[in-house]
Amino acid sequence: MNAVATPPIQRLEGLSELQIEQLSEVLLDCVNGGASVGFMQPLDAEKARAFWRRVGADVGQGRRALLVAEDAQGIVGTVQLVLDQPDNQPHRADLSKMLVHRRARRQGLGAALMRAAEAMARDCGKTLLVLDTATGSEAERLYARLGWTSVGVIPGYALWPQGGLCGTTVFYRPV
Repeated sequence: MNAVATPPIQRLEGLSELQIEQLSEVLLDCVNGGASVGFMQPLDAEKARAFWRRVGADVGQGRRALLVAEDAQGIVGTVQLVLDQPDNQPHRADLSKMLVHRRARRQGLGAALMRAAEAMARDCGKTLLVLDTATGSEAERLYARLGWTSVGVIPGYALWPQGGLCGTTVFYRPV
């Protein structure tokens, strides 16, 4: 069995219109695939682009750090660190929007993005990461497998993109 090479991961310091379009395609694919990442179905492409433009502004101002993975077709995965925290929490970041396009799943990219985000957090002077994810999701299993510690579940925290309440599991990891 041949191993599939994980696409290279890089940190972006800003977003071009092409990158916004490609990131929007990843977000649309994830939401259409049922991922609970803060958006409801059907997700409008312009709403997805507007989200990434806001992320790009935060990245440009140092409030967020953004990693992307690209294959031959363009951006296929991404993860963010929300660096801008309250004055009494300068040591931590929120890990957010870890997204992998369905065409690249089950090839180790999610794990690679998580390891890269942890390294980026250390490079940014952070010592603690926190995240939340839909309870029972593939992402929850990934985070547990990677050694993140589950704090617990908040039932009825959000909606699945197609509707219906879902719980969220909160995780943390010292880095």
